[in-house]
Parts: sequence; C-alpha cells; structure tokens
Amino acid sequence: MSRNKPTEKVKTARRRKSSSTRWLQRQLNDPYVARAEKEGYRGRAAFKLIEIDEKLGFLKPGAAIIDLGAAPGGWCQVATKKGCHVIAIDLLAMDELPGVTAFQMDFMDDTAPDLLKAELAKISPDGLADLVMSDMAPNTTGHKQTDHLRIMAVVEAAYYFSTEVLKPGGAFVAKVFQGGAQNTLLAEMKKSFETVRHIKPPASRKESSEQYVIATGFRGLSET
Repeated sequence: MSRNKPTEKVKTARRRKSSSTRWLQRQLNDPYVARAEKEGYRGRAAFKLIEIDEKLGFLKPGAAIIDLGAAPGGWCQVATKKGCHVIAIDLLAMDELPGVTAFQMDFMDDTAPDLLKAELAKISPDGLADLVMSDMAPNTTGHKQTDHLRIMAVVEAAYYFSTEVLKPGGAFVAKVFQGGAQNTLLAEMKKSFETVRHIKPPASRKESSEQYVIATGFRGLSET
C-alpha cells in the first residue's frame, strides 16, 4: 500500500454501531488487509505466520502440519505454498484448499485428537507431525479473568496434544494473550522443547494483546 494513500473514512450509517464503523474503517486502512486481497490470502492473519516463519524457518517442503483453529484458512495457504501437507480443524466451515484435509468440529471435543492422529498417519510415514500450530481463541465474555482462563485452557489443550504427535525436533506455535503463556505452562514447555519464546509479529495489531508462544526443538515423546 502506498504511503501517500489518503486515509479512508467511513460514514456512520444510522443503523450501524460506532464500533462497527471503527472496525470497517480500520479494515479499509489496514495495509495487511490490502496485501491479503492482492496476494490471494483469505485474511490478514496469514502474514502473522509468514513473519514468524521468516524468523524461525520451520515451514519446510514435505512437512506434516496440524492447524488448530484453521478457518478461514490463511495459515493453511501459507503452509501449502511452502510445500507442506496440512490437516486442519475448526468449529467453522472452511472452503477446500489443495493440500489440506479439513475437519469441521471443535478441537476440544473428546474425539477430535484421535481423528487428527488417524489422519496424520495417512500423510506421515511415522505418524508424527513436524509442526502443530494454533490460532485458536475462545469467544470472550469481557471479564478478564474468565477470558484468560478460557484462553489458557485452549492453549494448554493444544500444547499437550502437540507433545503426543510431534516428531523429535518438531515445533509448536500458539496464540496467547495478556502477557503470554503462564509460568506453569512455560515450565512444562521448557521440559519438552529446546527453545521457548514469545513473538509478536508485525502483522499483529499494536492495540491487540495477542502474541504467539513458539516452542522449537521437541525433545521427543520419551522425555515429556
């Protein structure tokens, strides 16, 4: 997007809430939204994964990846463009993508992990994944403590699942909020991975409290 492009303003319609107007104006003036449309990505979130991978380089051709909370599919697009094979799951429906096997169901459903493991066995010779990535976030209530507990429950579930399916040297990426992962979870991660860090990619809006916890160098199932 050109730096000289004037800021677009949105007139507040009678029946449109002011918050909706602010969201629309932000979208119209967001360079990542414009880039996503230009480059064919399903959303600006694709650039978060692109920027994380530029730092760490874990998207490699032939990699087996599980994408938790995948809809609308931007992260899947980034991974498949790198030559990865992706298994995706989301409560919301997702349009088909080449190289992606998608399931519409809640990852927190008791049957979801076994379903994903069965599908993983079809694309990975050893039945293990190179990367588990999660952009999941539960619906918020507006109550900070409650929302934090909900978010951490989702992150913890994704993390423990990753320790069941990752191959040695594998990686785990998950969205977290409000200062990152809790100390107890970070301590667990450091036992299972060589390196654990938090990254806020440039594509994450400055006003958002989101960031990503990145765990690389999985030590292997026998050491978790």
